[in-house]
Amino acid sequence: MQSRRGRFQFLASECPSGLRASSLQHMPLSKETARRRPVSGTQLQIGGGVSLPGIMAAKCGAEVILSDSSELPHCLEVCWQSCQMNNLPQVRIIGLTWGHMSQELLALPPQDILLASDVFFEPEDFEDILTTVYFLMQKNPKVQLWSTYQVRSADWSLEALLYKWDMKCVHIPLESFDADKENIAESALPGRHTVEMLVISFAKDSL
Repeated sequence: MQSRRGRFQFLASECPSGLRASSLQHMPLSKETARRRPVSGTQLQIGGGVSLPGIMAAKCGAEVILSDSSELPHCLEVCWQSCQMNNLPQVRIIGLTWGHMSQELLALPPQDILLASDVFFEPEDFEDILTTVYFLMQKNPKVQLWSTYQVRSADWSLEALLYKWDMKCVHIPLESFDADKENIAESALPGRHTVEMLVISFAKDSL
């Protein structure tokens, strides 16, 4: 996870929202949500950290790029270690700092799906994240950001920023892909944490 405050403790073990996002790749879906299952095409995970959603997507056959802050080498090292542990040497890892226009960002090919797990952690980072997502949407207006996040405050909202950047979001019920259970993948997570999932796209696009 990328954050201006460098909260590396969240890199040591996957957060509950990461398990929810990764379960979307392989769980059976309902008829209404089957068309949304992001298991193919080109996918970029932003704020990767241990990168569980991106790792699972790569295991399912997607062409995946993992990214985390270019200013936090430790985060990129964690991405690399995850790839090595999961026998995925082909997965590309790049440094992307939210809100910064870099050569790496400019050089990225159009993506089909953007993955994110708990990047909406610090409200001060929200607009930088959406700025980066907006740039990637300019390359492919059909791209969508699939994001799971742990609810930490009812006062935090993306609504005003989504309106500013001409985006919209749709909340995806966790039960639609069997992620509304505790102890996913035989782990102790997510426990009692409240996790939600949303899909962000351009407002003019239809989900």
